[in-house]
Amino acid sequence: MKLSAQNYIAGGGLIDRRSLLSGSISFLAAGTIARVSSASEDSTTIADAYPAWSRTLGNSDSPYGRPSHREANVVRKLQLPAAPENSGSTAWLTPIESMHGAITPNGLHFGSHHFGVPDVDPATHELMIHGLVDKPLKFTVEHLLRYPMVSHIRFLECSGNTALNALAPFAGGESCQDLYGLVSCAEWVGVKVSDLLNEAGLKKQALWVIAEGADGGSHARSIPLSKMTDDAIIAFYQNGEKLRAEQGYPMRLLLPGWEGNTSVKYLHRLEISDRPAYTAHESGLYTEQLASGRIEGFSFPMDVKSVITHPSAGHVLDEKGFYEISGLAWSGYGSISSVEVSADEGKTWATASLHNPVNDKALTRFSIPWQWNGKSTILLSRATDDRGRSQPTRKFWKQKYTSPTFNHYNAIQPWHVDSSGRLTNVFI
Repeated sequence: MKLSAQNYIAGGGLIDRRSLLSGSISFLAAGTIARVSSASEDSTTIADAYPAWSRTLGNSDSPYGRPSHREANVVRKLQLPAAPENSGSTAWLTPIESMHGAITPNGLHFGSHHFGVPDVDPATHELMIHGLVDKPLKFTVEHLLRYPMVSHIRFLECSGNTALNALAPFAGGESCQDLYGLVSCAEWVGVKVSDLLNEAGLKKQALWVIAEGADGGSHARSIPLSKMTDDAIIAFYQNGEKLRAEQGYPMRLLLPGWEGNTSVKYLHRLEISDRPAYTAHESGLYTEQLASGRIEGFSFPMDVKSVITHPSAGHVLDEKGFYEISGLAWSGYGSISSVEVSADEGKTWATASLHNPVNDKALTRFSIPWQWNGKSTILLSRATDDRGRSQPTRKFWKQKYTSPTFNHYNAIQPWHVDSSGRLTNVFI
């Protein structure tokens, strides 16, 4: 590829995308095409040149579609094994670095479980709404499925996503999946919580809603009433199909933009109250300790965040030359307004392209062309949302919180590229 000075928009080889679209830059992405065989050549020889799968009947399909066996390595990774010392808690990480676009397939959506995955029978499962209401209500699944449905594309993220970077004194050999695998994005379809609360009638003292799941530990969170009457839904469908068991079948609460543990799975009870319940998890695991010594509780929204997924830690660049830097950005406060990328350790930055659609509280794909010169460097991205919130440096974030706080880590992520093309996690 031949580039002129005006084709670059920042140091480290970041390229103006308009140069590619205008045709002022060309590059070879594949080998040259071999000459076409003449009609006089032996037809048997020509046929043998085709691969085996194009010369025979294929296999049969299956009742429920599966990925190609050639993609068998693109799977979730178990971060926290089920063991007595973990009290039934497990976490399955999305292979975020192996996907493109913004929607996560259901089979790859991350899963975090405090008490295992219960086998809930939808025929007998019920949702109860009670407490400070005029009319307590009880719904079967079949009843709720008759209500008008809404559909939204929203991300879901564990508050402990990227916890390793928050806790570790030194960067390790973690992959992008290891660090960022607890975030996914899907189309969720369900019933607006506000419709059900209106039907029950709220007393004037009502300020909080205690949401409880039907799992073995009765996982519960206290949610401000203002959120429940805003954009909360009870989800029944994910990416067009019924929720999977690990995602809360047959129904789950979905609180867009808020830490994943508040989107209570296997939902069976909403208690309207004038105060929070201070449940075990929200009083301990989901609180943060500030450097001032104060405790930050009920820190619900997930802050603005981004990560370069291609290339990222665990990848190896085969040779110097043209690559596309691509990644994901999101914010629990709104939509992404811009993402900047640096290919020279943060000395200079360039604005990446945002791929449509740019949805509110959803993953947004960004990309920018890059010409790697084969030298060691550091890649970074930083996102800004439509509220003006931008990612901090790791140093700034660590100054706000004290160890062992790890929830809500959203610092800028650096990836080191060495001269051999190998990418690793690094702190700067």
